[in-house]
Amino acid sequence: MVNIHKIKRWPMKKYSLGFISDQDLFNHVKETAEKYRFCVSLDAFKKNLPDPIKLTFDAKIYGKDVKDIIENEILRQIDKSNTNHIGYFHQNIFKYINSDWKIPAHGFDVVNTKAKVFVEMKNKHNTMNSSSSQKTYMRMLFTIQQDPKATCMLVEVIAKHSQDIPWVTSLDGHTVKTPNIRRVSIDKFYEKVTGDKSAFKKLCEILPAVIDDVVQSSKENLVAHTVFQELEAISPDILKSIYLISFKEYEGFKHFSI
Repeated sequence: MVNIHKIKRWPMKKYSLGFISDQDLFNHVKETAEKYRFCVSLDAFKKNLPDPIKLTFDAKIYGKDVKDIIENEILRQIDKSNTNHIGYFHQNIFKYINSDWKIPAHGFDVVNTKAKVFVEMKNKHNTMNSSSSQKTYMRMLFTIQQDPKATCMLVEVIAKHSQDIPWVTSLDGHTVKTPNIRRVSIDKFYEKVTGDKSAFKKLCEILPAVIDDVVQSSKENLVAHTVFQELEAISPDILKSIYLISFKEYEGFKHFSI
């Protein structure tokens, strides 16, 4: 994990995607990398502290060291945070591709008021539960009721198929289908924005090289989290520290020992 906050001036490289400048692509990847979470403090870790009882079962039954289990939980928390930053990457890149596409502070994720297109982006087709799906669809219905010429899109980065189809859903037990409320895979959306059918594929092909350039332009060393040091400051026994944090207000835990 590299601290990207002190990146040197961008080395002149050629990515040649055509629909986005080399400089804008590098900068956007850099902005995304800078958002990545590298260090976890005990205060941050405590917000999603593992259940000490489950931690004990896991350690004893699977024959694992408590530190290994906690390390996995820390990595899970970091991964969850970083997944949100990938959402930032997918959403914000379009403002560099075409100036007609904007990233509003509230409401839809991406809009083009000139073309009257309003976009909600999701990473996967199954990330919305029924309630969230209905709420999103109702917001889109309201949008096209205000302007029948508008088009609303649910753009999915990881869809089941390459598609641009009407979004068929259920509202109060009734199947609803409206031509200008659509489910669109990310490759089809890139095609709409750029006019290039292979635009998303080209981005995916060059992305590893761009990330390498961003990472290599940093002089910083790896940054470690401080959770174990802070836990050991509470008790040399890491598992005991977890119990003392989670159950510190419970009867008898002031003199807890394991």
